[in-house]
Amino acid sequence: MTTTEAPRIDHEHPDVTGGWLRPAVFGAMDGLVSNAALIAGVAGGTRGAADSSAVVLAGLAGLAAGAFSMAAGEYASVASQSEAAEREIAVERREIERNGPAEESELAAMYVAKGLSPELAAEVAREIHRDVDNAVAVHAQEELGVDPDDLASPAVAAGSSFAAFAVGAAVPVLPYVLGLDSLLLAVVLTLVALFACGAVVSRVTSRSWWYGGGRQALLGGLAFAATYAVGTAVGTAV
Repeated sequence: MTTTEAPRIDHEHPDVTGGWLRPAVFGAMDGLVSNAALIAGVAGGTRGAADSSAVVLAGLAGLAAGAFSMAAGEYASVASQSEAAEREIAVERREIERNGPAEESELAAMYVAKGLSPELAAEVAREIHRDVDNAVAVHAQEELGVDPDDLASPAVAAGSSFAAFAVGAAVPVLPYVLGLDSLLLAVVLTLVALFACGAVVSRVTSRSWWYGGGRQALLGGLAFAATYAVGTAVGTAV
């Protein structure tokens, strides 16, 4: 007697919908670019100054202000998004409880649109609607694109954003804190960090690591150059 084994699945998908990935990536990138650009602008406007205290102060202030601002913004944004999803899920639950047959027919029609036969779609919808909680979860995923049991956490998003921004923003100011008065070193460190971040992020995208890293470094470099030019022009004017 021979047995037929089910084909093996040899791949796994990373978490691309959790509440930490987007704010962490955005926070790190923003911290690197915004603080390096801020430092470049201040350095360009204070050329010839006796020391680099203005650059250090601007860099540390930019780190603190940006990290708290990012955390507050992410918390409010994700909380609002989750609350809106919870409201729509509650609406769906009421409809299923009040008018189950119509909701069951609606779900069956969705499955028909996806390629199931009307008979099989009706049977699947009927089985799903045997349990209200299960029906709510399936309708939420099909109609709203959300999982009621896996909504993004505002606290996780805020914490991820705060930590990532702080780490990213610390990179360009680090040489000055260590007493190395070198804008070039700060920019080089930031570009390397941007390239590394872009390369890491490319692992969950369709882009190659060198494209993702190079794109982030290029955009960051353009931001530094533009802000340095503005700082130089303003510093010369005043």
